[in-house]
Amino acid sequence: MKRLPTRQSLLHLAAAVLVAGLAACDSKPSGGPAESTGISPSKMADALFAVMAADRTVYSNQVVYRLQDVEEVIKASEHWDNQKALPLPAQMFRMSAGLVAKQTDAFSYALLSKWPLNKENAPKTEVEVAGLDSVAENPSKPFYGRETMGDVEYFTAVYADVAVSPSCVTCHNAHEDSPRNDFKAGDVMGGVVIRIPLR
Repeated sequence: MKRLPTRQSLLHLAAAVLVAGLAACDSKPSGGPAESTGISPSKMADALFAVMAADRTVYSNQVVYRLQDVEEVIKASEHWDNQKALPLPAQMFRMSAGLVAKQTDAFSYALLSKWPLNKENAPKTEVEVAGLDSVAENPSKPFYGRETMGDVEYFTAVYADVAVSPSCVTCHNAHEDSPRNDFKAGDVMGGVVIRIPLR
């Protein structure tokens, strides 16, 4: 029986393609498409986000919503590790981001919000703030920017994080630390920030 590639191996492959592409790419300062023989940072970020968004939507709808709300087999909880519960979709996303960060420096990603349940997940840089404002206004259009952190210049992309299932909305609206309790399905709840170092 043929083994299918794992999500982790696909992310490693994407990182390798990114490094090769950036080495050959002479992108424009705007971060937009450029004439080159490699892949542009914006196309790479878009591809990475497509995988992340698909994984998150499947987990939210086919695991958390189905098992918690439809079949009522098990609940999802922010205290999943000591309550025999499922991790919340945002927690699953952050755990994956942490694992990727330990395995490659070709890119990093985070889930941030203008209305975070945990204040550590608020935007910290000017580009993050501008990106979250932009995708809140126009969810279908990614925000691209550049920023320097330390002595490294990064291509930074921000994508709308949309409430994809009723469980997302219920959790955020009911949480005691939520600064906002009027989310509806399809609303922008924050943003996925992807950073690619420009070497």
